Amino acid sequence: MYDYYLGGSTNFAVDREAAEAGLKAMPHARDYAVANRAFLRRAVDHLVRQGIDQFLDLGSGIPTVGNVHEVAHQHNPQARIAYVDHEPVAVAHARALLGENPMVSIDEADIREPESVLRATGVAKIDFGRPVAVLAVAILPFVPDQDEATALTAAYREACAPGSYLAATHISQLAATDEQVAAAEEVMARTPTPVRWRPPEEIAELFHGYELIPPGLVPTPSWHPDLPPSEDDIARANAYAAVGRLV
Repeated sequence: MYDYYLGGSTNFAVDREAAEAGLKAMPHARDYAVANRAFLRRAVDHLVRQGIDQFLDLGSGIPTVGNVHEVAHQHNPQARIAYVDHEPVAVAHARALLGENPMVSIDEADIREPESVLRATGVAKIDFGRPVAVLAVAILPFVPDQDEATALTAAYREACAPGSYLAATHISQLAATDEQVAAAEEVMARTPTPVRWRPPEEIAELFHGYELIPPGLVPTPSWHPDLPPSEDDIARANAYAAVGRLV
């Protein structure tokens, strides 16, 4: 669905049907996806410039154009990227797309099971004794229980060395009406991955233990934008973003 919203070609009929149903329920769904992808690029670019050369991308899906390894390797071809996703078809397609790049891997694992993720073949090549960036872009809404989501980010935080980062986005009600939020949640409830919209105060809890770098938790288009976003761009994104540093 995400790839379809971004205009990609690595999606299937069932994905397109669900995505179109999502657009009927939430007309700004494509804006949300585009804003998330733009944030991912800006965040990875920023983190590589801070010296980060290890990335763990949770719930990556199929790495399409503009994903983590492409952005990171523009600045540092030796950066190591470990993608993780629980959907076997997505993982199989991702492996075919990624080829034999020794600095990039994808593992089939459920991000809700941090111990299994950290033991995965590609993830195990990351040196957690050095700083690593954990990326949770548009994935934490699929952990609906707040306590579980908070415990999840804490588990990955505890595996990381000081100087590591968490970069995350989360769907939240900005332009969306109450009726649209309810309809969007109902669409996703019919899939294997129900979703929860969170207000900014609950999203902030997911960064417990991290020091947010400026500008803090802000609407996704407002995080280190290339150009100042319009109020309409901000509202239609319906999401917040932040990058936190572990000190």
